[in-house]
Amino acid sequence: MKGLQLLLVEDNFLNQKLIFLSLNRFGFIIDVANNGAEAVDKVKEKRYDLILMDLMMPVMDGFEATLAIRDIEKNNGFHTPIVGLTANNFDADREKCLNIGMNEYMTKPFDIEVFNDILRKLKIY
Repeated sequence: MKGLQLLLVEDNFLNQKLIFLSLNRFGFIIDVANNGAEAVDKVKEKRYDLILMDLMMPVMDGFEATLAIRDIEKNNGFHTPIVGLTANNFDADREKCLNIGMNEYMTKPFDIEVFNDILRKLKIY
């Protein structure tokens, strides 16, 4: 995991800090976007190994941002794994995430063990 480029897209400052600190100690190189529009701009400038995408944000939510990122990727020929983050634990949310192009989904509060399981499942090391 050390050295992996990660984009954290989260509008809540407290959640940003919690997730940032949890992942930083494992050697991730982390950029933060405060909403989906910022995330789309960052993806235009830099390639990431993984994107953690909050679903509910102002300006542009995680669903809209994921669709925009997937459009960018079609033109550039690459695919970045996107993991949806939400406080809700509904099967319908998971299905919606996967249907719009996210690779996986996890609930908040952020759990490093669940995150590690997702990394293994997605074969991101």
